[in-house]
Order: sequence, then structure tokens, then C-alpha cells
Amino acid sequence: MKQTFYSPGKLLLTGEYVVLDGAQALAIPTKFGQSLSVEPISESKIEWTSLDKNHTPWYETVLVINSENEITTTATDSISTTLIDILQAAQRINPTFLLKNKGFRVTTTLQFPREWGLGSSSTLITNIALWADVDAFKLLDSSFGGSGYDIAVAQRKSPILYRKGGLDGPFLKSLPLKWPFMNSIFFVHLNRKQDSKEGIANYRNAHKSAAKSARISAISEKLPTCESISHFEGLLQEHESIISEIIGVETVKQLLFSDYPRTVKSLGAWGGDFVLAVGNEAHKAYFREKGYKTILSFEEMVAG
Repeated sequence: MKQTFYSPGKLLLTGEYVVLDGAQALAIPTKFGQSLSVEPISESKIEWTSLDKNHTPWYETVLVINSENEITTTATDSISTTLIDILQAAQRINPTFLLKNKGFRVTTTLQFPREWGLGSSSTLITNIALWADVDAFKLLDSSFGGSGYDIAVAQRKSPILYRKGGLDGPFLKSLPLKWPFMNSIFFVHLNRKQDSKEGIANYRNAHKSAAKSARISAISEKLPTCESISHFEGLLQEHESIISEIIGVETVKQLLFSDYPRTVKSLGAWGGDFVLAVGNEAHKAYFREKGYKTILSFEEMVAG
């Protein structure tokens, strides 16, 4: 019987980098996600196809399941290696995974362009965890690693306050975002995908500050209850300044939009993917004139 699993993508509004060391972060699900469908087949193999948002295959492989239930492949590319690592990690957590049938035809389908950086990896991890009936956070730790906020968003399918946990797991709290100024928030894609692993590596070499991390946690907690756009912008600007000091990188506004009259904030790893901007329809023309054509309103981007 065919099974289908779905997880939404994510945006990290606050807490980038410092969430790795236990700071509180605010993250939201997007209307765009990824599905994974699984269909049993009679041969001992996994026929894997990954489709982009236009339903065009961007990755295909065949994995062999041997008599010992081990997954093997002759492919040596990084995607195949990573995929096998995830599936093998799922097997270690749940030894019965893949035993119910001889083989499977698996299809993943993205609802967003791969270069958008909304979580093609985290949605894959979450969907495989659902298929394998394993804890998604354990699967993440055994494969990609990371803070886990993106897994939490994919599971909760709602805005969350998130803090990386220890043995007892992460702290997370679902909460509504009822900002009266949502129509003044939009998202702009910077026409490049940022390598989050590279950003994290640079952060690991940065000078840490417990006081700065604590302030980021406080901003994350205050932001959802903002009632005025001026308070909202003030918190975001302070957040950008703190992270800039920690990682030693200029803010995205300083680098690209120094003459923009309102707030622009990086989301996730600095240097690519989406930024959050505050303004009205006229302000969107500023970004279009600079060559940034992918602009989504809060309503278009964020899952309700």
C-alpha cells in the first residue's frame, strides 16, 4: 500500500547561529514543503526519484537491499552517500525498518525551488523519520547534525519558540503570530543559496558571548508579542547588530541595501537565501530595481 508523508519548509526569524549553543529562536513554517511517497515493490531494491517543483527529476538512483538488509550502491556522488547515511541511521534506530517489504519505490517532491533554502534537507529527514517510525531528532543527530529547530517546525507545522535541548530533548512552544502589521512584512530572495555548513563552521571559530546570546533569547521571546511595527523593527535591528558583532560579518543591509529606509534582516545562514524586509508595495520596487525578482508577502510565504 502506498504511503505519503509531508513536511513544511521553514524560516528562522531569530537566533541564527546562536541557536546551536542553546539560545532561544523563533521559527516559522512555510506554505511550501516536501512530500515523500513510498510504494512497495517485489524486488530487493529502493528505486529513488527526487522531483523539483516542476515535477522534473533532479536526482535518481537505485539502492540495493542485500540479504542482510544492508543498503548498498555503486554510486559515489555526495547525494547518494548522504541518502544512504540517513537510511542506515534510521535502521540503527529502528532495526525493523525496511524489513516489511522486499523493496520500495520512493518519490520525493519539492514545492519550492531548491535554491530557496527553505529546508529540502530538514523536510527529507522529517519525512524519512515518519516512514521509518523513528524520532526525527535522533535521526538528525545521527546524520546531518544541527540545532534541530527546522525539524521541530516541520513536526509542529506552526510558529515555534525553540531551544536546543540535552538528554531530555529540545524545548519548543507553539504560538500564534497575530501581528497587526503582517501586511508590512515581505521576503526577498537574494538570488543565491547559502551553504549553512560553511556559515556554521565560521561561527564555531567566532568569539562567543553569553550576554549576547541571552539578549538574542530575550528578543526571540519578545518578538511574537510586538503590537507596533516600530517595536518590531527595533528588535530586528538590534538582533542584526548583535549577530554581526558575534560572527564578524556586516549585516545584509550594510552590504547590499544601505540606502533602504526600513529594516532588512537575514534569515538563517548569512549571505544567501531569503531576507525579511519591512515596507509597503512601493518599497518592493526598490528590490526589483536592484534585480531581486522573487518577493513574497507574509501571507504568500508563511503557513497559517
